[in-house]
Amino acid sequence: MKVRKILALTIIVGLLASSLCGCGGQNTSKRRTIGSITDAGSDSNASATQPVLQLTIASNQTSQDNPYHFGLQTFKEVAEELSGGTIQVTCSDGDISEDEAELISLLDSNEVQMVVCSPGNMSSAGVSEVNMLSLLYLFNGFSHWETAMDGEFGSAMTDIILEKTNNQYRIMGYWSAGVRDYYGKIPVTAPEDVQGLTIRTQTSGVVFDYWTSLGAQPVNVGWGDLYDALNNNEVDSAENDYTNLMLKEHHTTPNGKYICETHHDYTTRLFIMNGDFYDSLTTEQKNWIETASLAATLQERSVTYEMMDSSKEQCIAEGAVVTDYEKMNISAFKTPAIAIQDSYADANGLRDYLEMIRRAQ
Repeated sequence: MKVRKILALTIIVGLLASSLCGCGGQNTSKRRTIGSITDAGSDSNASATQPVLQLTIASNQTSQDNPYHFGLQTFKEVAEELSGGTIQVTCSDGDISEDEAELISLLDSNEVQMVVCSPGNMSSAGVSEVNMLSLLYLFNGFSHWETAMDGEFGSAMTDIILEKTNNQYRIMGYWSAGVRDYYGKIPVTAPEDVQGLTIRTQTSGVVFDYWTSLGAQPVNVGWGDLYDALNNNEVDSAENDYTNLMLKEHHTTPNGKYICETHHDYTTRLFIMNGDFYDSLTTEQKNWIETASLAATLQERSVTYEMMDSSKEQCIAEGAVVTDYEKMNISAFKTPAIAIQDSYADANGLRDYLEMIRRAQ
């Protein structure tokens, strides 16, 4: 889309200008906050003498209309532009694998160098702290989410992941997968409306605890199987963001027709790099890659936010019935979620991190 291309080029031009101005240096072992640029480094004439560095970056999403695609493409454009072509990037939109666990395995073996993945993959790697991002109603909006993830809390998570995985995974940016809403065979405006409904969602952990506290019945259905399950009355409802449910046409099924804006989960995705690969780079290459990661992060978020509105409009045009956020009894939906947040944080020694997020409002 023209707007997205203009944004990508604007980011590239701005970051090129910033790098040429020689912004203040930072310790490259720490994550940059959004909006800052690291020093270009001191590897004089490195770009003229070093061999071409080949990077493969990947997500599990196959649609080129998905925001991940635009983020990956922006990374490619910026990295190749800044490096004068000494970095060459191959982007994979789900053609390597649609399975995040498999992408992580390929990242571990350095067959791919960067991937987009959900935080749960870090939990599987022994970083239980990231499970906090599964807590529902943790953020009050995208502004709150950005402030937390680009600030104290996000920086703390980056450091914890590096430490607990022995430098195996380096967070290069926090991406958004939108905000998740309920959709099902009946409209809901209050927690009691979901009682007795089966809902495709996580079947363990804090998400399971939340929906069962409302009287719903979480069930396990594969993402690729969900259209048929909704269409054939095998599951009553599901929850996801407008763009993903629209791209899979879930709203066109009998049990996906009613979309109700619970806005219960402002979701986070991790743009991560193989830590050993990062450490093998020159200072100049690190700077180029970090700058490209920042541009990719800004672009992915921008497209995510833009597509929320257009995806909602398309769902309505194709027959979905939407209950807007303002018509929902959000305080009633939030109350059990806040109790679960407090209980989870106290039980797992994460109270300080929960307060970081709450302070970011």
